[in-house]
Amino acid sequence: MKKSKMKVSSSEKEFTFQFRAGRQDCVLRVPVQFPVRAPVHEEVRDLHGRLVLLHNMPCFVEKDLKDALTSFIERETMEEYDREAEAALQRLTTGEVDTDVLTNTWAKAYSETTLEHARPEEPSWDEDFANVYHELIHSPASDTLLNLEHSYFLSISELISERDMELKKLQERQAAEMDTVMQELGKSLNDQDVNAVASQHFDAQQVLESKWANELKQVKAIQKHEYQEWVVKLHQDLQNPNNSSINEEIKVKPSQLTEPPDAGPRLFEEQQQLEESFTIHLGAQLKTMHNLRLVRADVLDFCKHRRHGSSGVKLRRLQTALSLYSTSLCGLVLLVDNRVNSYSGIKRDFATVSKECTDFHFPSLEEQLDVVQQVVLYARAQRSSKQRDQPEVPRNGGNEDKAKNLERYPSNILPGEFYISRHSNLSDVHVVFHLCVDDNVRSGNITARDPAIMGLRNILKVCCTHDITTITVPLLLVHDMSEEMTIPWCLKRAELVFKCVKGFMMEMASWDGGISRTVQFLVPQSISEEMFYQLSNMLPQIFRVSSTLTLTSKR
Repeated sequence: MKKSKMKVSSSEKEFTFQFRAGRQDCVLRVPVQFPVRAPVHEEVRDLHGRLVLLHNMPCFVEKDLKDALTSFIERETMEEYDREAEAALQRLTTGEVDTDVLTNTWAKAYSETTLEHARPEEPSWDEDFANVYHELIHSPASDTLLNLEHSYFLSISELISERDMELKKLQERQAAEMDTVMQELGKSLNDQDVNAVASQHFDAQQVLESKWANELKQVKAIQKHEYQEWVVKLHQDLQNPNNSSINEEIKVKPSQLTEPPDAGPRLFEEQQQLEESFTIHLGAQLKTMHNLRLVRADVLDFCKHRRHGSSGVKLRRLQTALSLYSTSLCGLVLLVDNRVNSYSGIKRDFATVSKECTDFHFPSLEEQLDVVQQVVLYARAQRSSKQRDQPEVPRNGGNEDKAKNLERYPSNILPGEFYISRHSNLSDVHVVFHLCVDDNVRSGNITARDPAIMGLRNILKVCCTHDITTITVPLLLVHDMSEEMTIPWCLKRAELVFKCVKGFMMEMASWDGGISRTVQFLVPQSISEEMFYQLSNMLPQIFRVSSTLTLTSKR
């Protein structure tokens, strides 16, 4: 037995529910706020639960209360909408709202949100150029493209050599001047004179470096513009079957492919690079084949171009170009500190390598890092605003230190976080994952929950979702060996990374459906051959590489 009544107020309406408990008639009156912000069924469920709990409603009236509450909220909501609609129509009738502005706004919103009325997206220049390049690199014109890129590379290399020579001469001249000044210190010159000379030397070096940086930037911009225009024109000419002269243009001249013999030091470096390859099958029910490699080399060897490479080097460059716009990209994990820049350590060396050749497809490394910096600042601001809105929670000492560091340096990233740069001008790599690590990776007590290990897991997940089928991972989570990295340290670290990567690769089956991939485990160039082969023996034991079993029968 029930009935609903209401009393209207400015912002809320009263819900009345009558029921009988034994011989007593009970009445429940509750103010309900309108309009209802949440969906009706959610609002009814939450309000019904609160009413039953707060007023100790008997269980036999719970269903009647819910039905009455649902009917009340639905009816009053519709009446509220009707009143708002009547008020809107009244404003149109009285001329308070401009009908032309209203109709234009409505038509624009409808056309933007309805696919059949939306304007088709116009293809961008980058997309058009990517399609043209992908078609040409898989045609007989590929040799011409590679030769043109190589000629541009030689031009940049000559400029860099001139820059280095000029900087070297300046430094030698400044060193001689400083020696002369130091000899006169305490005689005719004092400390202020020495500081003034040192300041002049620094300013002169900065001016010279800035001059060469601007010149290289301008030359690369010209090269990129010329290259892209030439590629588009070549593609247009190839579309014309009557153009016979284009066949002569794309023929490779013998002089372009003539390469002088390699120097002895480079051959010695190649002999020092060790590599072991394995084939494994991972998966619970449906097993997927993967290729594993253990390589001893410098991490930047996967990025460097050689001015006078052998035919094998050219084939590597061709392979990288063929897969540039494909579903088989190559990635590299580069261990960096928490600052997003290219001014120190391995980041500076990598930036130097990336500047040796013009990137004709992607922005320069500096431009990409500027974008990353802005994204990091925006992410930190968003995270800080959310934390301010949430109630305070107790933190341990480590989290407090991290929070303070983030507040002090909001543009820095945390260990385990990484940013990505794209490249078309590196020898074997399309994508570089800049993984942030701290000094903790040099200790021998890290676990599978260490930020660096979790960063590797997230990197592999990105590889699965973005068609990166070859990834190079530093096995020891360092690029250089040091004294504390003993044989037991290396074996323990390698075992940890092997087992974690194996687990991550098994997770890949749920991420991408089981695609065959190549994982290269990279160890520093300075590691001994004995240590390399110990790690090589450990790998098949952890991944359980299948071997051929030969059966013989006796008669």
